[in-house]
Amino acid sequence: MSTHLEKTAPPVSIDPDTALGPVRLTVSDLDRSREFYERAIGLRTTEQDDGTLALGVRGGRTLVELRGDSAAPHLNRRAPGLYHLAILLPTRLDLAFALARLVQAHWPLDGASDHLVSEALYLSDPDGNGIEIYRDRPREQWRRDGDQLQMATLPLDLNDIVGQLRDVSELQLDVPRGTRMGHVHLQVSDLGEAESFYHGVLGFDVIVRGYPGALFVSAGGYHHHIGLNIWHSAGTAPAAPGSVGLRSFTIELPDRRELAAVLGRIEAAGISTESSPGGVIVRDPFANRVVLSAPSAQ
Repeated sequence: MSTHLEKTAPPVSIDPDTALGPVRLTVSDLDRSREFYERAIGLRTTEQDDGTLALGVRGGRTLVELRGDSAAPHLNRRAPGLYHLAILLPTRLDLAFALARLVQAHWPLDGASDHLVSEALYLSDPDGNGIEIYRDRPREQWRRDGDQLQMATLPLDLNDIVGQLRDVSELQLDVPRGTRMGHVHLQVSDLGEAESFYHGVLGFDVIVRGYPGALFVSAGGYHHHIGLNIWHSAGTAPAAPGSVGLRSFTIELPDRRELAAVLGRIEAAGISTESSPGGVIVRDPFANRVVLSAPSAQ
């Protein structure tokens, strides 16, 4: 596959209105995970005909889909796959409510960071799948160094976040309308191959190169729709098929024309695809399944 990617012509940027859609996970205990995502995260559940659970905004979009498999191999945190999925909240107050939900559920944080462009809480679900819950600062506050966006990992003042709740009389049990999948962060075995695929073929723009061992790409100047790192996974092979962890994630293209353009680049790179009810599936160089979706393709 890498030979095909190296021969790909200079990329055309993916449509600026491209966004991230649902992330699909395999979990070991569906009931346990449902309770976690409902109580600690604030998502609402719809049961699907095939036994999977769709979790998302009440009366709105699906963010996460869960499939239970008690026999699935355990999550391998050193294999290519999901580093974290990232749920984007509309406001800083919503981030404070998210922190309060975690406290009420007695669920620990793995970390909390100020990234200059955003403020984020980090945690893991019961199987160890990484989750980020964050809010963006206004774009006019983002700082740039030439054509590269400035991002950092600084301590987040949780007391200041909690202070947003000072005048609140009732806590928010569910994530609010406007919540969406902001980005997906993957761990990969080789950053060069990752860039060749996500930038060179799919057409995401490289936004940040300054993080050691990481690369951030996006559409439309966003700080990142896809994060890629080799911090724990450099040179490693994909996880065993059917393992707990990432099943697929969705890239939502604005229309059928843009989907055709992306598929044309994939075909030119010699990469195979397959149809699915939600769109077209392509595998990245690390066996991660990417669902390419457009409104008229569903």
